[in-house]
Amino acid sequence: QVQLAESGGGSVQPGGSLRLSCVISGFAREIYYMAWFRQAPGKAREFVAGHNWIGSGTNYADSARGRFTVSREGAKRDTLALQMNHLTPEDTAVYFCAARRGSTDYRGDYHHWGQGAQVTVSS
Repeated sequence: QVQLAESGGGSVQPGGSLRLSCVISGFAREIYYMAWFRQAPGKAREFVAGHNWIGSGTNYADSARGRFTVSREGAKRDTLALQMNHLTPEDTAVYFCAARRGSTDYRGDYHHWGQGAQVTVSS
């Protein structure tokens, strides 16, 4: 079984920065891709950014490209981080870490999800 534990998030003013982290544990060898999704109130969940877990490639949504950076970190390389800069109120959402088995394509079904972390951007 795979577990995802998120941390970070919080509240920030427009233009500010926040960082999210997601530690993967359990049978992580089966994971090929990890990503961040977000869901704002009344909206569908959407892909934000992701990282090839058996390689080095990354993917970004248009809304995140140039402002957000996704990276794999940690001494055990078991952490997916998301550095978010130049935040706007439109970035307000619950952010979820997700992991996918069997494919390095960021599109498609994800098999494991974190509990979610609130990000609020407001003046």
